[in-house]
Amino acid sequence: MRLDGLRLAFGTLTVLPTPAPRQVNRVTAGGAMLLAPVAGVVIGGLSAAVVAAVQAVQPDADLLAAVLGVVTLCVLSGALHLDGLADTADAFGSRRDRETKLRIMKQSDIGPFGVVAIAAVLLVDVAALTTCIQAGFGWQAIFVATVASRLTLPWSCRTGVPSARPDGLGAMVAATVRPYAAALVTLAALTLLLALAWLTALLSAPIPESAFIGIDHAASAIPISLTDNPAAPSVALWPALIGTALAILLTTALALVATRRARTALGGITGDTLGATVELALPVALLTLALAV
Repeated sequence: MRLDGLRLAFGTLTVLPTPAPRQVNRVTAGGAMLLAPVAGVVIGGLSAAVVAAVQAVQPDADLLAAVLGVVTLCVLSGALHLDGLADTADAFGSRRDRETKLRIMKQSDIGPFGVVAIAAVLLVDVAALTTCIQAGFGWQAIFVATVASRLTLPWSCRTGVPSARPDGLGAMVAATVRPYAAALVTLAALTLLLALAWLTALLSAPIPESAFIGIDHAASAIPISLTDNPAAPSVALWPALIGTALAILLTTALALVATRRARTALGGITGDTLGATVELALPVALLTLALAV
């Protein structure tokens, strides 16, 4: 059953080739939402690899690395969440009644609110990631933000949150994740990401001058770090740890606020509101990291 949930998570949340689950029901769907951060680890890792590769080839191309990293993430997720963001923005931007909002969200076209929402989110993603790259926390930032944004799915699908429709993705996954399970997954993700932040700060720290006792003074004056690139900026430990923890905290809070808003305006969640929450959580996480590191 867990394997089916993992297969459904990758099949739904990524474009990566994945075997179809043997059966799809609400139990499997709940497992898929609970394991959504695992899919985030994979596509976040691939996007981080793109950022790191661009920096290795052209260290000064910070904006290019950020753009390609964000584009890679969009491609790997099939732009599914961006579509949900656009539909949700159009629906809520209409300021109409519940039935009209739900009807707008089912339409295939994108209105002005949807276009602005997509453009704004992508611009913030690229700008914040560029800042993180310049601070020496680039590929780590997109990895952290991708995993953190996918943590919104188990919290959005926790028990007590109904579906706005009797059918569709929202009906399949609504109220399928117990809060304690979402909390355990969040704790596991937090542990992993804090370890990454700690290792980044450790490996980028400059070697103190005391380590060069007995070495020629001129040579010891050269700034050396534990990384292969001595010119790379040093990442401070506490800002990296605090930024990572805050990114997890704020994206989780966003999921709680978003589901409350969806219940008030729509009567529950839909597949579109889930995608919108993921896409809003990504810039929130990246901005948090950009301001922290």
